[in-house]
Amino acid sequence: MPERSRILLTGWFSFLDGEATAGDVLALHRVQEVLRRARLDHEVAWSPGFRPAGPHLAEVRPEDYSHLVFVCGPLHGPQIEELHRRFAHCVRIAVGTSVVDARGPAVTGFHRVLARDAPDTEPTTDLAARAPAPPSRPVVGVILTHGQREYGARRRHERVAGEVTRWLSGRDCARLELETRLDVHDWRLSATPAQLEAVLSRLDLVVTDRLHGMVLALRAGVPAVAVDPVEGGAKVTAQARACGWPALVPAERLDASALDHWWDWCGTAGRDLARDIGARFRRDAARDGADGLLQALAPHPAR
Repeated sequence: MPERSRILLTGWFSFLDGEATAGDVLALHRVQEVLRRARLDHEVAWSPGFRPAGPHLAEVRPEDYSHLVFVCGPLHGPQIEELHRRFAHCVRIAVGTSVVDARGPAVTGFHRVLARDAPDTEPTTDLAARAPAPPSRPVVGVILTHGQREYGARRRHERVAGEVTRWLSGRDCARLELETRLDVHDWRLSATPAQLEAVLSRLDLVVTDRLHGMVLALRAGVPAVAVDPVEGGAKVTAQARACGWPALVPAERLDASALDHWWDWCGTAGRDLARDIGARFRRDAARDGADGLLQALAPHPAR
């Protein structure tokens, strides 16, 4: 390559109405790794809908680049054809892509196509498979409710859900939306408690404003950041006290700093306490209402 060459990396993640998939971005990371090792100057053009900070494809100056590399995805459509027109002076290469119509202008506009699959050719491994391994991230179950109308004017459920989800969107974690409701017809929901517990036991943390979101997490030995969505405190607060679980944020004191505090605690001392509480539940060492049921069922003298 010429000494002063500069490469612009593009893909479907670059287009205004495109989309960024995990596979596409990992494929990009694989290409970036190769270019970094070769010490080749390069830049990525992002869709403003995915990376508002850019740089964005519509704003880059084509004359600043010697090469354009299109990474991953299918080669078809007017957006790719526009790349050929706009970057006509660049050497244009497609890598890790699917070729549907080898004679289409989106394909023939490239000087070189290093396809992952194309008619009459042997497929190659997708770029994402060999992407650099990212650092581990916590897996967080999110269990929220928008119901509980019985609390009337004390309900703060919508505000709690909005603040919690905005806060979560800024945490570097894998988020998994869960529901304690069981349903034998909806494949997206657990049909039995055992199925839900199988998921909970594999999590690093649960964030919830539901009583059972907290209790079932602790039962699985998983720490929970619990928020009571009822002003003044209600059943979530009462149950946290009964379980001996301190990671509770009242609705009226909900903010990012309180959530951050308990997030950090759940990643350290909270993990040990959650395991201890789960073990106590399994040993039947915690009292509940059923302990007095037989006495309540026994015959009582007439009044």
